[in-house]
Amino acid sequence: MDDIEPPFQETYPSLFVNPSEKLAREERFGMDDDEEYCELPLIDLSRLDFSRDGSSNFQGDFDECIKEMGKAASEWGFFEVVNHGIPHKILNNMRYEQKKLFHQPFCKKAEENFMNLSANSYRWGNPTATCLRQFSWSEAFQIPLSDISRLDECNRTRSSIGLFATKAASLAQRLAEYLAQHLGAKSSYFRDYCPPSSSYLRMNRYPSCPLSFDVYGLMPHTDSDFLTILYQDQVGGLQLRKDGRWLSVKPNPQLLIINIGDLFQALSNGAYKSIEHRVITHPEVERFSVAYFYCPSYEAAIESFSKRAVYRKFSFKEYRLQVKEDVLTTGEKVGLSRFLL
Repeated sequence: MDDIEPPFQETYPSLFVNPSEKLAREERFGMDDDEEYCELPLIDLSRLDFSRDGSSNFQGDFDECIKEMGKAASEWGFFEVVNHGIPHKILNNMRYEQKKLFHQPFCKKAEENFMNLSANSYRWGNPTATCLRQFSWSEAFQIPLSDISRLDECNRTRSSIGLFATKAASLAQRLAEYLAQHLGAKSSYFRDYCPPSSSYLRMNRYPSCPLSFDVYGLMPHTDSDFLTILYQDQVGGLQLRKDGRWLSVKPNPQLLIINIGDLFQALSNGAYKSIEHRVITHPEVERFSVAYFYCPSYEAAIESFSKRAVYRKFSFKEYRLQVKEDVLTTGEKVGLSRFLL
């Protein structure tokens, strides 16, 4: 499988040959024997099924489900969902096609027009990293939903990715609307400002890493969207930061993970939390995941639902440009603190 691997160490020798800055002890916490697991709130979405009768029991289940989601978004910024409406066949087909793409030779994946995708869809490592803590031992295909129809691989690849994206888009909009409803806000905001073409998929592969205690699979970050839907395999590696500690999320391919993004934290005036998370590497096996990022159009205004706003009004385009500038100048994302009033 060597020919499929990105040349991390060969391309970034200054980071790996006698590195001047290894991960500090507090950054490594949770990457070795200190690993600590958490149980994320689990939400059964079957209680939101409108096909059920309109009995008082259903209404009570419906209201309680939304309340649980709101509590999880406020206290954890993460939760897991079951009975989410995406059939396991679609998830399994998605994983199969994802593996098939990543197991192509590296030289082929790195071609400019691979799969007829847009330029820079294939990403690996981190060209702006100046030290190990800014580096990610992973590769990814980042695909805007508008690009899926361009895929020139066999129809099965395009169909599998497209079906997953369609189902994830519908689920993301429903969840966003319910979370807004919990705050007493207008749920129509998302229909007006989040067309499917503004969101994207990111398929991730984390190769086994011989330096698993000194390099991240994906460096700590928050998501620059409203919410993210994550489907991961059984390997594990996702960690979130809660109360100053890094906690590992137990992998369960039968569930989907939902996490709140920066934009929902701003929109909710800080009621919902966009939590820092990362992926740690495994010394022996590869890991796969696919994430759906629910985003607005570039010109959409992000403004707090509350009158006493914590964050100033900004557009999604402005936010993205600020993040890009910060990464280029500091090596890291600064995020919402740039927009505090």
